[in-house]
Amino acid sequence: MSRSAESEAGFTLLEMVCVIAIVAMLAAVLMPNLSRGTSRPRLEGYAIETAALLKSDRTAAMVRQTAVTARIDAPARLFRAGASDRALQVADDVEVAAMLPARCNERPAGGTITFFATGMSCGGTIILSRLGASYEVRVNWLTGGIEIAPRGKQ
Repeated sequence: MSRSAESEAGFTLLEMVCVIAIVAMLAAVLMPNLSRGTSRPRLEGYAIETAALLKSDRTAAMVRQTAVTARIDAPARLFRAGASDRALQVADDVEVAAMLPARCNERPAGGTITFFATGMSCGGTIILSRLGASYEVRVNWLTGGIEIAPRGKQ
């Protein structure tokens, strides 16, 4: 075999570096376009944050000995605390549904959950869903207790 035939077998280091650089540039361009949707852990985080917001309102109602009302705007995916200026905005790719009472303490409730000085509430359920994963944030009307329960396949 001649020397020139031996030198053409395989790839040179320069060729390999060029191919790796091209692949890296393509990855850098395509990576931002991959799904940036809400992950299951982040969905669970939204449920935990929602429950924490509601628990702080319940605690404030009992400490202040007065009713505290949290506002739930499911279409806008926005929850506002009644005892503070805290608010939680859920990502656009998360579906939010709220099952809230029509009336609370003989008054129209609208999109609210009210906690009373005794710790009781008018109750309600908030459902956060994305891609088959769902979490329910439940407010017990009798005890005012708040729990998170997974729904569907996890």
